[in-house]
Amino acid sequence: MASYTSYRKNRIKAENVENGAITNDDLAPDVRNTWCVKWIYGNANCCSPGCCCLWTVPSGVRQVKWEIWGAGGNGSGACSCNRCQHFMGAGGGSYNTRTVTSAPGCQYTVCAGGVYRCFSRECNGCQGCQSYVNGYNLSGFCADGGSRGCANGSWAESCYSYMPYCKHPGNNGGEFANYVHSGSYSTAIYQYPGGVCHCWKNTTYTTGPTHLSVGRIDMGNNFCWIRCGCWMVPYATGGQGAMSTYCGRCCGQGGTGGPGVVKITFF
Repeated sequence: MASYTSYRKNRIKAENVENGAITNDDLAPDVRNTWCVKWIYGNANCCSPGCCCLWTVPSGVRQVKWEIWGAGGNGSGACSCNRCQHFMGAGGGSYNTRTVTSAPGCQYTVCAGGVYRCFSRECNGCQGCQSYVNGYNLSGFCADGGSRGCANGSWAESCYSYMPYCKHPGNNGGEFANYVHSGSYSTAIYQYPGGVCHCWKNTTYTTGPTHLSVGRIDMGNNFCWIRCGCWMVPYATGGQGAMSTYCGRCCGQGGTGGPGVVKITFF
């Protein structure tokens, strides 16, 4: 009895197959697909401009899955010179995803958002910059930057966190979107009889982005005069804020958030 190998060699010959008779649509997905992943992002530094480029779909590709993260918000400055403060950490960038049908040679404008290039000395930092993608079969697809950090010297009003850029599934050109809540709120514990010009145990944290392997960034200040937000944070993570525990030392500045990221999975 003839084996399968001999049958294949003897019965199926190249000259017996007409050119163009078998297309990608005739093949099972696991046969025709070319799987690959590409990441686009800028340098993670305090003045990162992000990364924008034109990406062309390679041969053998029929679908593209996009995942994008906005840049993290900037931390707040130490804005009060005459009393202790409480703080709210900056938020990580939002996440959005969409899968589209594409074809070799199609082009996309891709931008992984940079950081807002300011070091805040004011009570409020800056919101993170947006990441976005536009091109064939995809328009208006973006992920907003994280919320800004804030500080407040009022004893009667809270420095609060909010989520104005939270999106429902399908909005903003995406199939699913998610926004991490801003960092925790902390209240100064006033030390007496030292007066209101000496507070201690200020703690808060900024948040990282969802679906990336980064966590939160804790911040704390106990008896130090002033602490600046001068440490670099991971991608799409909220920047650190300045903190002060004594009056008269208000020169601290908040740090910038982490830049945005774009992940392309094509097959």
